[in-house]
Parts: sequence; structure tokens; C-alpha cells
Amino acid sequence: MDAVRVALLREVLAGTEWPAATRRFAGALRSSVVPHGGGLLLVGTASYEPWHLAAHLVDESTWSGLPELAPTLVRHRVEPGGPAHLAVGLGRIEAAGRGETLLLVAPERPGAGLLERVHDARRAGATVLSLSDGDPEVRGLAHETLAVTGADDVDLDTVQHLVSAAAGENSAPAPRGRRGFRDRLSRLADQLTAPPPARW
Repeated sequence: MDAVRVALLREVLAGTEWPAATRRFAGALRSSVVPHGGGLLLVGTASYEPWHLAAHLVDESTWSGLPELAPTLVRHRVEPGGPAHLAVGLGRIEAAGRGETLLLVAPERPGAGLLERVHDARRAGATVLSLSDGDPEVRGLAHETLAVTGADDVDLDTVQHLVSAAAGENSAPAPRGRRGFRDRLSRLADQLTAPPPARW
């Protein structure tokens, strides 16, 4: 979905919770992956693979200059001999840990095996985000969640478009903590090599 269609969609949804909610969720996604240089794992349920969201996040990562937004699509069934970017199975979730982000897209309740893997990834230090139908167990596993239920005036596909577009939007850089050694050294070098101020 291009920027014009996203803008029109936001205009149609103005006055509802969705523009702000999707921006908030996208902000959580960005702040989780950008400081760690990426590590975004995207997984759906056994009957729903979030191909569309994966493609949009790849596009947004390119357009925004934030390669960290490009996800690794984790699949329930991996075909032998397939391309490398389609050959990442559920074992990748088991290896997830600190500094990585797992985005679970679940339009229906995930199977117990997937929930267990997501729980283990969270215990190992991964940040868990979810776009779901409001399932309480999924909500309980996620650090940040956005629920789309049958009673809402939007569907999960629409919300995924809004989230991916908001994730790639330019925004003020996140405030940083203490500067790293290289940052401080670079700043000192700039100060030492700068020409003296002009005197009139």
C-alpha cells in the first residue's frame, strides 16, 4: 500500500483509536529493533503466514533507511531446497534471545507449541510484540500488543498496513543514554581539530 492510500486510510479512520494505536505499536517496534541493529523475527500461526507484513516491512526498511526493520520470516513449514529467505523454521524462535524482537501475528489462537516457543524466547530475553485477535494467552506473553477483534471496524490486514507504514515514518531520534566510547572520542577529536574561533 503506497503512502497516498495509507494517508487516505488514516483520514477515513480519523476519530477512531486506530491511527494513534498503530503509531504507538509501530513506535514500540522501532524502538525495539533499531537500537539493537535489527534482529526482527516475524511469525504467524500454522494457518496464517504474515507474508504481506513481511513485504511491507522490507519496503519500509528500504524507504526509511532503517535496515533494522527488515524481518526474518519464520515459517511453520519449510520446503526442502527452497530459497534461503524462505527456509527459516520454528527452530529460529528457540534460538532467539536478548537483543532480538519477535513479532507474532495471530488472527486466531496459536497452537500450544508456538506459544511455548514464544514463551521460551521471552524468558531468554527477546522482546515479544503481538498483533492478535485479543487472545488472553497471547496478550500475556507480549511486552506490547495490538488486538483486532471481530467487533472492530478494521481488519487485521488494514492494521498491518498502518503499522508497517508508521514503522517506516521519519521521527525524532530516540534519546540515547550515555554516549559510547567511540562517540565521545569522535567528539573530542572534532573539538581538537576544529579551527580556532575568529576574533574581530
